[in-house]
Amino acid sequence: MSDTPESGTRSRTRRAILGAAASVLARDRGATLADIAEAAQVGRSTLHRYFPDRKVLVDAAVTDSFQVVERSTAGAAIDQGPPLEAMRRLIAAMVDVGDRLAFLFGDPRVLEEATDCFEFEPDPSVPTTIGLIERGQAEGVFDPELGAEWIQQVLWALVYTGWEAAEKGQLPRHGVTPAVIRTFENGVVTGKR
Repeated sequence: MSDTPESGTRSRTRRAILGAAASVLARDRGATLADIAEAAQVGRSTLHRYFPDRKVLVDAAVTDSFQVVERSTAGAAIDQGPPLEAMRRLIAAMVDVGDRLAFLFGDPRVLEEATDCFEFEPDPSVPTTIGLIERGQAEGVFDPELGAEWIQQVLWALVYTGWEAAEKGQLPRHGVTPAVIRTFENGVVTGKR
């Protein structure tokens, strides 16, 4: 694609295709381009005008998904307020982009195959989950005996498990965030034992 800005319609179509790709591939790694085009509500020829083949589409969806997750994290303002409240906002934000997380981390091959053309550069102004966890540990809110990376991995696993439970109909979508928060707080927050 060229470096010229996309029109509003072109940009919306591109975002719809990328969102559909992440959502469809999170649920079915073997989904076809036709499945993705249908989910994006575009024709296959339209999809091919934006993304000539599956690899180009998947690589673009990886980059786009990281950007979506980063924007969601930024919107949660996790550097503001008490750590527990910030964590609750982060969990709600992550559940909202559960399709993107499941696409990125549900199958390690997705990231392995995208590494040669990975275009995402994290915005250093966006607070990190590790930073929030470390702040919470320093303030005595999160268990200091657990490593910050361990807590982060547990958090991602809970969000993924909640997303998966909703996908299987085991949990209503509106119940995922409260379930993840409750489970996280019962296992990581100090003073609840």
